Amino acid sequence: MATSTPFSSYFLQERSFCREPISYFRELALNFSTLSTRNPINLSFERRVFKRSGVRCCALEIKKTPAISTGKMFQLDDVIEAQQFDREILGNIFEVAREMEVIEKNSHGSQILKGYLMATLFYEPSTRTRLSFESAMKRLGGEVLTTENAREFSSAAKGETLEDTIRTVEGYSDIIVMRHFESGAARRAAATAGIPVINAGDGPGQHPTQALLDVYTIDREIGKLDGIKVALVGDLANGRTVRSLAYLLAKYQDVKIFFVSPDVVKMKDDIKHYLTSKGVEWEESDDLMEVASKCDVVYQTRIQRERFGERIDLYEEARGKYIVDCGVLNVMQKRAVVMHPLPRLDEITVDVDADHRAAYFRQAKNGLFIRMALLKLLLIGW
Repeated sequence: MATSTPFSSYFLQERSFCREPISYFRELALNFSTLSTRNPINLSFERRVFKRSGVRCCALEIKKTPAISTGKMFQLDDVIEAQQFDREILGNIFEVAREMEVIEKNSHGSQILKGYLMATLFYEPSTRTRLSFESAMKRLGGEVLTTENAREFSSAAKGETLEDTIRTVEGYSDIIVMRHFESGAARRAAATAGIPVINAGDGPGQHPTQALLDVYTIDREIGKLDGIKVALVGDLANGRTVRSLAYLLAKYQDVKIFFVSPDVVKMKDDIKHYLTSKGVEWEESDDLMEVASKCDVVYQTRIQRERFGERIDLYEEARGKYIVDCGVLNVMQKRAVVMHPLPRLDEITVDVDADHRAAYFRQAKNGLFIRMALLKLLLIGW
């Protein structure tokens, strides 16, 4: 988030009239109260009577106080990449996410973000991420401004720069959730905006909120994060979810990661070097059955057709090589889980859905709680 001037406190002091225009002051004060949706305000009035040049006059001082009680501010201004988080921050987010589970179960929801507006700016298609963010905001009492395909249906189609778009959108909202087709776009947006920016996926770069919900799911399903073994399967070269997840898993102790992928979409060296620098053990394998028998988590991903451009031959070479089916389930441990960021194509067969180890729809639901927690923390703090 770029540096910005904070919302000003508005006061009307010692303005004198020969009579007492209380209604005028109150009307003016209500106008002040609508000047900021980001920081809704309560108003109090203090009436003062005095004489000036022998004439009895009055003044009404208008005092602003926050309408929402805020606590300690969150450690982060924006959510751009998984490297921003340490174990303490992760633990804090997960604690708030558990509180959000309770709120979600309450049919009346919450009003803690009443008066706040979230803009969802998506330049790539999305179902779960966009809808879960919008649901999260509404369940906390906030409102949503949205564009589903900003690449075609925003001024980007006319050639407007990302920076100009962000400067415009921040004037209408209090927080921006953005998905973009270019790696690094979220960082550019955060450097421009004076309000919080959340990266909802930037091309083949990162998807930090997905990684947060993935780690939260592992903790809820397995009961621990230290000492686990995780298989990352499928499109590891283009999969922003697995890249972000690898960064977060490196925060925990005695974790081992197995990379299982076709040759054309192997995990890139930057992630391998990062894991090595953090002392995380990793191994590449082409035997999904063997790896699945050892792991607590089999994290499957789809082969992403949209990342191959014109190289359909390479896509067809990679597609269908590693599939999680009942045969894979048969070798997995009883307390292990199968995860997937969704959408899936044919890389997990539908008969797996009935098994209690199929955690991917529970995983998607956890995204709501994580995103509710992030919106609360970024907008009003603890």
